[in-house]
Amino acid sequence: MKKSEFLLYGANGYTGKLIATMSSEYGLTPILAGRKEIAIKPLAKNLNLPYRIIDLADTKRLEDAVFDVKVVLHAAGPFQYTALPMIEACLATGTNYLDITGEIPVFEMAKRLDKKARNAGIMIMPGVGFDVVPTDCLSLFLKKALPDATQLTIAFSSLKAAISHGTAITMVQNLGQAGAVRINGQIVAVPIGHKSMVVDFGVAKHFVMSIPWGDISTAFHTTGIPNIETYTRISQRLFRFLRFQKYFNPILRTKFVRGFIQQQINKKPPGPTDEERKNNKSLVWGQVKNPAGKTIEARLVGPDGYTLTVHSSLLITKKVLGGEAMPGYHTPAKAFGENLILEVPGVSREVI
Repeated sequence: MKKSEFLLYGANGYTGKLIATMSSEYGLTPILAGRKEIAIKPLAKNLNLPYRIIDLADTKRLEDAVFDVKVVLHAAGPFQYTALPMIEACLATGTNYLDITGEIPVFEMAKRLDKKARNAGIMIMPGVGFDVVPTDCLSLFLKKALPDATQLTIAFSSLKAAISHGTAITMVQNLGQAGAVRINGQIVAVPIGHKSMVVDFGVAKHFVMSIPWGDISTAFHTTGIPNIETYTRISQRLFRFLRFQKYFNPILRTKFVRGFIQQQINKKPPGPTDEERKNNKSLVWGQVKNPAGKTIEARLVGPDGYTLTVHSSLLITKKVLGGEAMPGYHTPAKAFGENLILEVPGVSREVI
């Protein structure tokens, strides 16, 4: 018999610690988990929570660790390396799987496991954080406002830029890789930053460039819109540099360059401070267009991306523990509706 607890893997990471600390506000008691006892045990002791030490490479121990929980909330990236072993353990043990990824290959991989998840009676839902809950919900909201839309454009930004070690490391792992868009239902590789524009997010106007955000995968599953582009804020100076990235891709993909950049990341604080998060805002804008040329735009304003991730991941975890899980692969908005994001404290939405 499954118990009601959930297992939080990667609890010692920047976002994992935030989730573990705030879980009590949602009436949840996670089992903290990770690879190293020296990192997990002090956190568990400080929060008076149970813990388990698990290496994802140890299949038997991993399955034993998740066997008696209803939900795994996976917060240890880069998910292109860590998601599959955890999902396979969840499939083997009948445990629902959630994670906070924004990586297109992980969404596509999870989608291919839909039938196995249905047969196992579990839900697989990657992307329950800022990647991709607000953008997924806004995409569905816009689709319902213009049902015959064939083009979707999504952009996101923040008032102040600040990222964690985990996010930075994921970015390093993707150095030298191509961008992506969806054209006529298919994911197509394009250069990162092949397009740019200025977006009015309401509280500020920001210069944004095209990037391979998770919605290239998830928004298509949620809305069925066949043509999708995603954008994020960037300085125009860096944008001009990235326009020439394709000439340096072979160098950027080398272990030496990636290792050097990761060393620089490790010298910095693990992520934004509580004060920095408190004073920041996440911003999302979206537009849909139909074949006749009609467009509808909308935008969201919410807490900073990390705070939003904590709330949305715990909110979804609580829903799943409460019996709202549906077997198979699902996206947040497809499963819980376009108004899911409005359940996150501090989020507002408007049609422009």
